[in-house]
Amino acid sequence: MLELELPYPPSVNHYFRVVGRRVLISREGRAFRTRVCSTLAALGVRPLEGPLAVEVEVYPPDNRRRDIDNTLKALLDALQHGGAYRDDSQIVRLAIEKCRPVEGGRTIVRIQQCERQ
Repeated sequence: MLELELPYPPSVNHYFRVVGRRVLISREGRAFRTRVCSTLAALGVRPLEGPLAVEVEVYPPDNRRRDIDNTLKALLDALQHGGAYRDDSQIVRLAIEKCRPVEGGRTIVRIQQCERQ
């Protein structure tokens, strides 16, 4: 099992920017991805193979209303980009829990290989 402590991800509402006819990852989204990639590289993480189960605990930076499903896109894409797994289509089980706010926010991710059901 791979367990990671990562920064709080940007909401999908802030992850993309439309520039003309193109949809791009925002500056905030790129910064988040870079931090996740750096963390994975520093830990020497290698891509997991096969079907995966992912558990996510998000700790928002404050008490504002947030939809937890809006954090998943940036998080799962950054994990793939950083090499935690080859493709997020490998994820066959996904659980997410919103926890109490902590200063600065954070995310705990647990990834493990599992049997396909």
